[in-house]
Amino acid sequence: MDVKVKRTRFFELHRSGCFLLPNPWDIGSAKHLEAMGFQALASTSSGAALAVGKTDGQLTRDEVLRHLEAICRATNLPLNADFEAGFGSTSKAVFESVQMAIATGVSGLSIEDYDGVKLFSKTDAVERMRAAREAIDRSGQKVVLVGRSEGYIRNNPDLDETIIRLVAFKEAGADCLYAPGVTDMGEMKKIVTAVAPAPVNALLLPGLTVAQLKAAGVRRISVGGAFAKAALNALHLAAASFFERGTLQ
Repeated sequence: MDVKVKRTRFFELHRSGCFLLPNPWDIGSAKHLEAMGFQALASTSSGAALAVGKTDGQLTRDEVLRHLEAICRATNLPLNADFEAGFGSTSKAVFESVQMAIATGVSGLSIEDYDGVKLFSKTDAVERMRAAREAIDRSGQKVVLVGRSEGYIRNNPDLDETIIRLVAFKEAGADCLYAPGVTDMGEMKKIVTAVAPAPVNALLLPGLTVAQLKAAGVRRISVGGAFAKAALNALHLAAASFFERGTLQ
C-alpha cells in the first residue's frame, strides 16, 4: 500500500472513537496481527531489542531504522514508531533522526522525555519535541507526532508534572499524547481533559481493561512489549518441558 495512504488512514483513526494499537516485535508478528484484523500497528523498543538478544535501549539508531523499514515494507497497516528519545543528544540531532524515521515509511512516531538514565528537563524535552515537529513539517508528510512523558514508568509518578509536560508537548506540536504507566482512571481522565481535544494513547497493563480506558476518553490503546514478552515466556515454558521432561507440555 502507498505510504501516503497509510499515513492518511492512520491520521483519520485519531479523529474519533478508540482503536487498538498492538505492538509487534518482528515481521512475523506484524503479519499475524494484520491478518487478525487490527487497523494499525506500533513498534516496541523493548520487544525489538528482545528479538535480537538485547535489552531495551541497547539498539542503535541504524538498527531501529532498519527494523522500522522492514515492518513497514512487510505490512499494509500504518506503523507508529517507538522512536525512544529521538536518537540525538541535541535537538538538531533529533531533527535529523526524525527525518530518517520518516524515510522508513512510518505513519507516526513517539518522542519521549527520558534519556536512558533520567528524565530530560521540561525545557530540553520541549525543545526536542519542537525539533521533531519541524522535521515532520519540512517533510510535507502527514506523520503523527506523539509526545510521550515517562515519569510513571521511571519512578516519578507525578500527575501534575506529567500533565504540565504533556500540555507543553502539545503546544510544541505533538498530535497525540502518551504517559505510559498510568493505572488510575481518575488520573487518566484528568490527562485526557488537560490535553483535549488532542488524542491520548494509553498502555494496557495487567489489571486494566480496554473498556475502562475507553470510558476514560482514551483514543488509542497499545500494549508495549507485552506480546513480545508473552511469546518469549511461551517459548521458555515449551523449551523447559522439552528439556526437562521430554514433552511439549
